[in-house]
Amino acid sequence: MKLRYAMVCSSNQNRSMESHFLLKREGFDVASYGTGQHVKLPGPSIREPNVYDFGTPYKQMFDDLRRKDVELYKRNGILPMLKRNLGVKLAPQRWQDNAADGPFDVVITFEEKVFDLVLEDLHNRNQVLLKPVLVINLEVKDNHEEAAIGGRLALILCQELDATENWEDTIDDIINNFEKQHRRKLLYSISFY
Repeated sequence: MKLRYAMVCSSNQNRSMESHFLLKREGFDVASYGTGQHVKLPGPSIREPNVYDFGTPYKQMFDDLRRKDVELYKRNGILPMLKRNLGVKLAPQRWQDNAADGPFDVVITFEEKVFDLVLEDLHNRNQVLLKPVLVINLEVKDNHEEAAIGGRLALILCQELDATENWEDTIDDIINNFEKQHRRKLLYSISFY
């Protein structure tokens, strides 16, 4: 079964884009989103993040940070991350502003607060299609190493979901097997479009 997937994280485009990159490379129908008010990337200090509006092209962010301090942003992995993102899509998108992109069959989030936001957003929409959507949270720390691990785990999970005839009948088994095999606790819920 070919499912449509959405990868959703907060605002820095690392975890969702790593998963988007890996799934796209494997031929999945996938999109990625953030849920924050802006895209926030690390800056020279914790008090000085680089803030961009959703929809700002990754190329523009890349060029801006190269101008500011190429060595800093290479060293902290932001330039390589933006270069990867450039190969995936034009610009970051905000989940709440892209309802027309759906419906998705599966939405994977990477932190519990984003899981809650996605469920709340789906609940508050007019559910006219009554099409089920599986929302799963795979908790992943927000750093480059964990994003890479989380991306591979999201790919494995999506491969398992795609291999089933009907995820609605087998989701409990899929989740239980995944948790045992990968020692990661997943949250999941079903909502509707």
